Amino acid sequence: MRKNQAGYMDSFLWGVATSAFQMEGSVQADWMEWDRFLRLDHRITNHWDLFRKDLALLEELGVNAYRFSIEWSRIQPTPGEWDDRACERYRETVDILLSRGITPMVTLHHFTHPLWFIRETPWHKQGAVENFMRFAERILPLFTDVPFWITFNEPFVIFIGGYLFGHIPPGKNNPDKAACAIENILRAHALVYDLIHRLDPDAKVSIAHNMVVFKPLRPVFPPDRILSRKVNEFYNYSLLEAFRTGTLHLRLPFHRPLKIDLPVKDKIDFIGVNYYTRLYMRFSPMEPFLMDVVKQSGPECGASDLGWEIHPEGLSAILRRVAKFAWPIIVTENGIATSS
Repeated sequence: MRKNQAGYMDSFLWGVATSAFQMEGSVQADWMEWDRFLRLDHRITNHWDLFRKDLALLEELGVNAYRFSIEWSRIQPTPGEWDDRACERYRETVDILLSRGITPMVTLHHFTHPLWFIRETPWHKQGAVENFMRFAERILPLFTDVPFWITFNEPFVIFIGGYLFGHIPPGKNNPDKAACAIENILRAHALVYDLIHRLDPDAKVSIAHNMVVFKPLRPVFPPDRILSRKVNEFYNYSLLEAFRTGTLHLRLPFHRPLKIDLPVKDKIDFIGVNYYTRLYMRFSPMEPFLMDVVKQSGPECGASDLGWEIHPEGLSAILRRVAKFAWPIIVTENGIATSS
């Protein structure tokens, strides 16, 4: 397999991003069971059959980069089963992109898991890292010509949505399990980072980190101001600090702090930023963690198709702060331009 000759390291990349499950679906994925709507109408997820036509649209858009993910549940539908045809399908995607001068960025984990994984060894359990690494070791040698990798898309969303508030699989509401889960996810990232660099020392590897502008809902109310400041530091920057220092400090507002030492120091080659919106924090004694997250949307502020406030100024503010970490920055997903 040859390296991409499109000059991806010497030119500005302007691309689009997708999620495998959102585009393709998968009956073996945990989210298919979780999301009743997708079970009722799978016709909205037909990229698996139309991928060649869809990839042709990239040229029409005039982009020179494409970030997509590999659906783990298609590659390994059961613990002892590997689908070589699914591997070949993703391999063809990369070949098409490279042949058209489009730089691929591949995401290994974009929220979804095989059903067997989430039932037997979800991220807070022993064996989770080993099972994920079997998948990574199977798939990565097939793609040594991919120049950019995202190991995990938005690990803090899994941590918070899946383990603190239970909004996404595995649907837990347990801070202790949440801490175990994020520790295992970041340990898996470190192992994958090393594996990719053994296969291709020139590859660039990172995570995609969801970053949000947080503001107090009631600016004159001190608890709202304190809350928004603490949430901002915890949600946006504690993960990046972990990659700088090797220690993850979990300082959830109004909760006991936790320190986790991890083998992740400097194990990112760039900072992948996903930015969508601005959120407002309200101190609320009746809510979990004593806080409520409020979305502002409507004609007066503008909203995306997802109902999120369009606040492009927030992206520039975040990038200025992130630049202080001195890693290269890639905006891997931007809710202003896309709703994927």
